[in-house]
Amino acid sequence: MIRGICVNLWPIMTFPQTDRTKLKRLPKRGHFDRETVYSILDEGFICHIGFVANGQPFVIPTGYARVEDKLYVHGSQASRMLRSLAGGIDACVTVTIVDGLVLARSAFHHSMNYRSVLVFGRATLVSDPEEKYAALLALSEHIVPGRWKDVREPNEQEMRLTTVLSLSLEEASAKVRTGPPLDDEEDYALPIWAGVVPLKLVAGEPVNDPRLSAEVPVPGYAMHYKR
Repeated sequence: MIRGICVNLWPIMTFPQTDRTKLKRLPKRGHFDRETVYSILDEGFICHIGFVANGQPFVIPTGYARVEDKLYVHGSQASRMLRSLAGGIDACVTVTIVDGLVLARSAFHHSMNYRSVLVFGRATLVSDPEEKYAALLALSEHIVPGRWKDVREPNEQEMRLTTVLSLSLEEASAKVRTGPPLDDEEDYALPIWAGVVPLKLVAGEPVNDPRLSAEVPVPGYAMHYKR
């Protein structure tokens, strides 16, 4: 009950529109409510993190998990991205889910239906052992729910070799496009097919590790995986 109350009583239910998150083009597609932003983050599991290190820009894809108002990412201690972000530099995190290809009658008005999130902030190194463990558990459960209880948990050495960062969700926005193509009025009479080709992420049949014992069955969360 306490956790539920905390979630439902966020002091700010919408993100403030800042110079960095305010949509300059097609502002009607913008969403600043936490419900929309968090629903997109919770469906996706790969983000792209942009940052500048030694004057060179980088954009790195990585897995993530959201726990209430924080994003967690992890990786090797040797990771340049994690070492750079741990230094408190500005970061930009993006997540995109493509829902369909929008085919218009004119080449100019072709588009995509999508849901995306943009987050700005500075990451913090997670040094507390309990929070670090909880973050790794959240990452595993976000990507493959149910997997953590089946695997060998990380030992002390593996924990030392793993870096976990958190990024507070304070400056964020979502952008969403839905619906059919929007053609010029005079083009609607053209004898050209127009519409939407829906897209979604679909898992294939699990493939056993060649060294897996024949006695070990495929778990349900792998056989029936879906986002």
